[in-house]
Amino acid sequence: MIKTLLSGDLPRSRLLTAMLLAVLFGLAFAPFLFPGARSLNVAATICVFIVLVASYDLLLGYTGIVSFAHTMFYGIGAYGVGLALHAMGPSWWAICVGTAGALSLSLVLALVIGLFSLRVRAIFYAMITLAVASAFAVLASQLSDLTGGEDGRTFRVPELLQPGFHLIEREILGRAIDGKLITYYLVFFAALALFLFMLRIVNSPFGRVLQAIRENDFRAEALGYRTVIYRTLANCLGALIATLAGVLMALWLRYVGPKTMLSFEVMTDILLIVVIGGMGTVYGAVIGSALFILMQNYLQVLMKEASGALAGVPLLANLFHPDRWLLWLGVLFVLSVYFFPTGIVGRLRTKAVLRRLR
Repeated sequence: MIKTLLSGDLPRSRLLTAMLLAVLFGLAFAPFLFPGARSLNVAATICVFIVLVASYDLLLGYTGIVSFAHTMFYGIGAYGVGLALHAMGPSWWAICVGTAGALSLSLVLALVIGLFSLRVRAIFYAMITLAVASAFAVLASQLSDLTGGEDGRTFRVPELLQPGFHLIEREILGRAIDGKLITYYLVFFAALALFLFMLRIVNSPFGRVLQAIRENDFRAEALGYRTVIYRTLANCLGALIATLAGVLMALWLRYVGPKTMLSFEVMTDILLIVVIGGMGTVYGAVIGSALFILMQNYLQVLMKEASGALAGVPLLANLFHPDRWLLWLGVLFVLSVYFFPTGIVGRLRTKAVLRRLR
């Protein structure tokens, strides 16, 4: 049953299995295990980024496509549902219209970019996608009457998803069953379904062709596979799934803005997570997203505690000052790349294979 659910792609490492189960358990019961608005927001962000990073890994890790337009599709999903809810009011119909419109626009853009750009060399394709994504971000900032400009748009969601809504009056395990909790589980189960869908894609014959193109596109072409078509399809799939990730984030935040959805910082975060987790491993998106988002949100808090504990040692206390958390985040990233050149998942799977061969 589990093997079928995972499309036959088992973790193949006991430590990796334990880590994946810990992330799954932590996210599934986050509202009850970690009370507080911040911890719930971190858990929801991890869910969304697992989908977003896995969809990018479908391009980079499985097909060998370097694209900088992924945040554009992510932003299209967020803006699509956000602007629909803002214009049409808080209804499920507005969510459906916004999501359908965003998916349609993403599909058209991904198809056009793929057909016209994937024939060029990788570096030129990367530059083209960067230019398109930058232009879209500027457009979203300039069309202030529609998008709200730099300030973005806030909007209301259907009553079931509003924080003030209570499904039942009494609490369960110390947690109110309110609209915020319902929204979180909407995000969680949608992310889980999309993750299993992507796991199925990469373990299908289509996914194996993508890996063949990544390894040697000339050989794949010689075997009769139209590599441009397969790359374009992979580009469209990645774009559509990134769009759905944007829809989930918009519903969770009840806000859309260029810095949150379209900034290049989001793209760099995606790239860092892919490298940390391991390219060409969908499970890498889970481990990488969990570790990166947790460090991004709690490393500064831990450094503040460490700096306070080392108050008697001025040099060390200054070194661990909370304002230097980005420096230490960079150091941790460099160390992870040094000790895990194939990513955490890649290293654990390699070690598990070598252990079986001995």
